[in-house]
Order: sequence, then structure tokens, then C-alpha cells
Amino acid sequence: MGEVQTLKVNADITVAAPTRDPFRATSPEQLAELALQQTYLASGAQSLGDDYPWPYEATDDEGGPLSPLNYYYRECVDFVAWRLNRDAGFPVAPFKWKWADLTPNGGDGSQWLFAWRSNGWPVSDTPIPGSVAYTGGNHVAYVKQVLDGGFVVLEEYNWVPHVYSQRTVPISTVVAFLYPPPA
Repeated sequence: MGEVQTLKVNADITVAAPTRDPFRATSPEQLAELALQQTYLASGAQSLGDDYPWPYEATDDEGGPLSPLNYYYRECVDFVAWRLNRDAGFPVAPFKWKWADLTPNGGDGSQWLFAWRSNGWPVSDTPIPGSVAYTGGNHVAYVKQVLDGGFVVLEEYNWVPHVYSQRTVPISTVVAFLYPPPA
């Protein structure tokens, strides 16, 4: 075999005591946030789930016209109206649900809850996939998925200005869920 090697250590060397970084456990709140982020990422973030047929049309801010649904292109209301049509089996013209059928007294998101109640269409605090999430103010979104633990995955346009996005929110932050109008 080969030559034996030796190592000499100076007896005057002092050995430092081991130190440890302080250990902190992940809190339940942090774990819940991480779980939400993972659910969001697994659901198809950003344009992966975007099947809206007019993602490049000019918006009202850009001088664009109304969509075939008579809402402004790439606004929350146009996207949700299109999803209601898609789900009802009308993904192309002639569309079943247009501005005149859904919100004839106004078209922005703030008027959808009133329109649903005026038409006698179902409104609930319990989400179902395919329902409209009225988030208050001037915004509506499409309920993609209902998650355990009191959360929903929303799909929407114009939460991020004039583009498609998804987000996971607590059910309690949604004012009302507007069930699809009867066929």
C-alpha cells in the first residue's frame, strides 16, 4: 500500500465552541400563506388559464369600441359575461348573455349585484365554480375553484389593468356570489 501520512496539530490551538443560529418555527399563518401561493401556482397563473377571445383588442382607455357583448374590451365585466356565455354553451356569436340581458341599467361591476337581485337570479354567500364573485366597489370576477379552508380561486380581467389574472382570496372578502342566470 502506500506511505502512511501523519498530521501534527499544535497543542496551543483552542477549539471554538459550536454556535447555532436561533431556530424559529414557521407559524401557522405563514404555512397557510405558503399553501395559498402553491394552490395559486398550481391552478394556472397568469395567461395559462386565459381563454378570453379578445385579449388584444383596444380598451376604452385606448379608444377601443365595445365588445360583441356590449361591454368594454378587457374589463372585468366583459370577461365575466364571456365566461357566462361559454359556460352556457355560447362561446361564439350569437351570444346568450349581453349587456342588455345582464345589466341593462348600467354595465360596470358595481351594478351587477343590483341587476341580479332585480332579475330574481340567485345570489348567495356560498361560492360555486362558475359563479360571479362580486367583490364590492366596481369589480366582478369568475369563480374558478372553491378550496378547502374558506378560499376561492378567482379568474378576472382588469384586477391587473386590462390583463388576465388569477388570485386566491378568502370567501369572506367577497360581498356576494351571483349564480349563473337560468337558461
